[in-house]
Amino acid sequence: MSASDLPPAPPAKLAPPPPVVDDLAFYRSLFSAAADGLLLVDSTGAIVLANAAVEHLLGYAPQALVGVSVDQLVPDSIRPRHAAYRQAYDEAPRARPMGTHSELAARRQDGSEVLVEIALSPVRSHGASYVVAAIRDISTYPRVKQALKRARYSEHLALMGRMAVDERDPQQLLMRAPELAAQALEAEFSSVMLLEPDRQQLRLVSRYGEFASMPVGRCLPVQGASAAGYVLAHGQPLLVPDLAQERRFEVPQAELDAGMVNLLAVPLSDRGRTTGVMCVRSRVAAQFGEEETRFLQSLADLLATCLQRAQSEEALGHAQRLESVGQLTGGIAHDFNNLLTVIQGNLQVLEELPALAGHEFGQQLVSAATRAAHRGAELTSKLLAFSRRQVLQPAAVDVAALLEALADMLRRTLDQRIAIRVQLPPSGDEPLAVLADPGQLEAALLNLAINARDAMPEGGSLTFTAAPATELPGAVRRELNDPSARHERYLRIAIADTGTGMPESVKERAFEPFFTTKQPGRGTGLGLSTVYGFAKQSRGAVVIDSAPGAGTTLTLYLPRPWAEAPEPADEPAVSHALPPGLRVLMVEDDAEVRAVALRFLATLGCEVTACASAEQALLVLGGEARFDLLLSDIALGAGMRGTELAKQAQRRWPALAVLLMSGFSADLLEADQACPPDWELLQKPYSRGELAQAIARAVSARS
Repeated sequence: MSASDLPPAPPAKLAPPPPVVDDLAFYRSLFSAAADGLLLVDSTGAIVLANAAVEHLLGYAPQALVGVSVDQLVPDSIRPRHAAYRQAYDEAPRARPMGTHSELAARRQDGSEVLVEIALSPVRSHGASYVVAAIRDISTYPRVKQALKRARYSEHLALMGRMAVDERDPQQLLMRAPELAAQALEAEFSSVMLLEPDRQQLRLVSRYGEFASMPVGRCLPVQGASAAGYVLAHGQPLLVPDLAQERRFEVPQAELDAGMVNLLAVPLSDRGRTTGVMCVRSRVAAQFGEEETRFLQSLADLLATCLQRAQSEEALGHAQRLESVGQLTGGIAHDFNNLLTVIQGNLQVLEELPALAGHEFGQQLVSAATRAAHRGAELTSKLLAFSRRQVLQPAAVDVAALLEALADMLRRTLDQRIAIRVQLPPSGDEPLAVLADPGQLEAALLNLAINARDAMPEGGSLTFTAAPATELPGAVRRELNDPSARHERYLRIAIADTGTGMPESVKERAFEPFFTTKQPGRGTGLGLSTVYGFAKQSRGAVVIDSAPGAGTTLTLYLPRPWAEAPEPADEPAVSHALPPGLRVLMVEDDAEVRAVALRFLATLGCEVTACASAEQALLVLGGEARFDLLLSDIALGAGMRGTELAKQAQRRWPALAVLLMSGFSADLLEADQACPPDWELLQKPYSRGELAQAIARAVSARS
């Protein structure tokens, strides 16, 4: 039988294709066993299947992703381009890892993003194309965790930097800094403490977090056994891995009861000087390390810089206000001195009139008016001191001898209930000397002593202290306008009382002229302002340390003389008697002042030619007249100044003596620095005797 004789074999039965649901069941069983997140996505981009791992990774509830477009899991920033990426992949599907050369992120249901790696694998089932996406969370990788942590720290530092630029109120920065520190370090509690001006206490100025062992505003002593005190004492960051085992300082029981385990504290520094402490606490052990220490120190340095900037801007604004007031008061004093010259001069002439010689009541009236004019002159002198337009004659002053003499005088004149002490270094130490005007320094110290007496109505103690400066506080450097000033070049003179002290609002305005807290009639408000002006003009500074109920300490920082002072030469005695018939060319633009000076010169036996301007005086000098003395005001209205007139006059007549006068001390200061030494200067207002002495010195110096 041949093969052809065999009956045909029955046709083979083909097995029906397995339904898709079976495929899904198979994929579901595979997906459930995978540790990575898996998605099955169809050609339209819809999610067909998601395993529990991807649901956990992206925060969706079970089955919530089925039917959702895969675009929904793409971050907003790249979603518009994602459709093009899918289309390109559909045209050339292949097994492909993604995220190995660039960072990928998936969008969670709450809108946050997580760093991932993605592997794509194409599959087909019954002619349909699918893609299996394997998603792996890489944020838990050590290197990625480190990078994310550093990025978080950088972000918070950048935020603090932007706030520092935009926010001018330092209090707002103080409030936000603990919040940024706690958020960046994922700590439960953060705080900032600043040193009080006396540097004996730390005050809690801001905090963040629910736990707090003490309220904002509370102070603790620097010398106490605390974490902040330890940081201040050592000036370095402090890292405590386990507070329960800490023995270097006392850990409050409230911190342990709250579950605090880890502590990190760093100093706040202003140009090398510690000013406070920033501290964070956590309930997680070993949460803080070197990376966290560097971040917190950077944040603290940025905060300290912002606070220092705010203080500098405040000090600059205060200095500018005082400078403006000083310019105003200097101008007022100039005009007032001219008025006083007229008043005092006419009073002196009136006092000598024969008609009043035997008139007792008339003499009393003249004397009372003269005393009032002298008080007015003293007032303008104080205004000029504040505006730093007084004429100073600096010399080396023995501060120890000055303080001892001043203390002896005050013990006899002040309230006997006030104990006065002088504290000086041992006599074997270097001499205590400053370069300042002796009379003005004594007046400044006397002013401070009187202020201290008024602050102690029930008695107390007044202590004078002098010593070489061991450091220059930031406030002093700002006053000196010299950040590099060396403390060795300054002597510190402090006057401390145990009086009522000053609140911050008073302390801020203490150096303003006419500002006073005394009752009407008890003071002019110029005491501290003159001390301020004297210190500034002497190339020094003055600072206040005071608080209500804690007394007040005012400290003068004055330059020390660095060269040996030359022995004063024996000056020839100058006779104040004027040669009879002294020929004087007087130049004064104020008619009433000119009239007073004419009367004085006439009674002194001088032959006077009076001019109202420098130009008129030059015409007189160009004629046949000869003069022994040029007496001229410095400020002569809109025309030539008296100093230029004197230069031209002496070029024509070299033997001519020069006496310049002014009610504006700035003019006298300028003339004193720029004019020949034989020119004499006279401050308005002046008496006839003072005018005679100045003329005698000028004539003697020229001859």
